[in-house]
Amino acid sequence: FDGACPLCQREVNFLRYRDKLNNICFVDIDSPNYQPKKFADISYREAMGRIHAITSSGRILKDVSVFREAYRLVGLGWIYAPTTLPILSPFIDHIYKIWASWRLPLTRRGPLEKICKDKDLCRKS
Repeated sequence: FDGACPLCQREVNFLRYRDKLNNICFVDIDSPNYQPKKFADISYREAMGRIHAITSSGRILKDVSVFREAYRLVGLGWIYAPTTLPILSPFIDHIYKIWASWRLPLTRRGPLEKICKDKDLCRKS
């Protein structure tokens, strides 16, 4: 999660509160200690551009599937269950992509290029 994003922090705080069995390990990609090699080589740029998760089996999830799994793990899978319906899934995935492209400006973080440059992480990965 992006620890500098107030919306991301709110979501993570909610999920942490609900995660009574500690099924989810949250990683703050905005931390200076974030090391892509420890997390399936998901670069800072990739992680800031769209949400990722790594399952206990090592499978990488992206976009809405991350929320589906996280909510399932905290016993609220029914909230995201409708997003798996064939008629809704493409629409929901498209909406998420729009959200992901606007998340940084909407939270007044600036463009991804500038954030990467400021963190000296402007690799083209």
